[in-house]
Amino acid sequence: MFSRFFLALAFLSFSWCQAFQDNSPKVNQQRLEATIFELAKFGRNETGGTSRVAFSQADLEGRKYVIELMKKTGLEVSVDFAGNIIGRRKGKDPSKKPIAFGSHIDTVPDGGNYDGCVGSMSAIEVMQTLFDNGIETDHPLELIIFSNEEGGLMGSRALAGKLGEDALRVVNSTGFTMREGISILGGDPARLKEVERKKGDLAAFLELHIEQGGILDQEKIQIGVVEGIVGINWWDVEIDGFANHAGTTPMNMRRDALLAASEFVIAVNEVVNSFEGSHVGTVGRIKAFPGAPNVIPGKVVLSLEIRDLSSEKIAKVFEGIKSRAEKIAKASGTTISFNALDATGEPALTDSFIKSKIAQSAKELGLSFKNMPSGAGHDAQDMAVLTPTGMIFVPSKGGISHSPKEFTSAEDMANGANVLLRTVLTLDRELK
Repeated sequence: MFSRFFLALAFLSFSWCQAFQDNSPKVNQQRLEATIFELAKFGRNETGGTSRVAFSQADLEGRKYVIELMKKTGLEVSVDFAGNIIGRRKGKDPSKKPIAFGSHIDTVPDGGNYDGCVGSMSAIEVMQTLFDNGIETDHPLELIIFSNEEGGLMGSRALAGKLGEDALRVVNSTGFTMREGISILGGDPARLKEVERKKGDLAAFLELHIEQGGILDQEKIQIGVVEGIVGINWWDVEIDGFANHAGTTPMNMRRDALLAASEFVIAVNEVVNSFEGSHVGTVGRIKAFPGAPNVIPGKVVLSLEIRDLSSEKIAKVFEGIKSRAEKIAKASGTTISFNALDATGEPALTDSFIKSKIAQSAKELGLSFKNMPSGAGHDAQDMAVLTPTGMIFVPSKGGISHSPKEFTSAEDMANGANVLLRTVLTLDRELK
């Protein structure tokens, strides 16, 4: 008798939970994909990709389109002094701090239609879904479209108070400096201090993004719960030998800078692989001088980049590379020097509570998920300095990104947007 009663009660409870889940709001997949395609028109090129570089005419047109969409969701929209587009929605409890979410819409030259754009258009779709369903949150909500992400996380660095004079002098492919670009976007570089947020100004921040790698696609997993965003350190490496006639200088009398550089590139790969972990090291650019076929190269300048979730690990890997460089220099009769450049950000771990809520949301939606690091830099790493932060990944087909062949399916985009929506609503209920 009692067992039947409890069995029936359990069945009713399960049915009620199922009904609650089935009646929970969902984003409009077709509408989301349509906005992605519409945004892609601004800067579309003959390769099928998009060149919507920050500060370009295409960027300005794309921003205008995004602002119009945001206003249709009932947001109060403005452009801050760093050129970030901010959409605000009031909450029922004015004492609570805003929950913020968003991404970027600028692209690399000849880029794709999904990097940054999926997170931005999904954020707008989340706001539209709340608007359509008449859902009011206790917390105010803030949608942020960050300016010039691809050119050095400009908008988010400004919010975190990390956009210095050196960064403002950086020129992108439009020919404009960041300082000039901020004015083009409607900001004011002289008032950047007023943009800075303080710790505690936001209750939380979330960013949805395509993975840009191939792990989720290869493993057929629908959602990535990001554990942290790697720090990225850059160096210019200069190798000085001696330029001499290529025909008259015997092999054993040469101080060939390019030969030493070749050994250095191999050494970077060997040192990086000698450490346990998911860190990476790359030499992506190399220039030899004077650059004539009949002259032994006397000087080489190349790049070195190291990425990891730990600043300490980056330092250890660099010291290992530097030690090998000293041996190469001694054996080749060259000198090797390192010039540290402005890094795009320190490693940023995501918040454990928010990670658990992203995973919970994916599970409730019946989506597969896994914890994973982000190997690329994102605006979220600057926001993590200011507030508890989380990131949601959706698959990139074939792991392709920064390319016209970049692709994420409409279903995967909607999955990510629904996880974002559910996580925002969960945080609104549960954040203290």
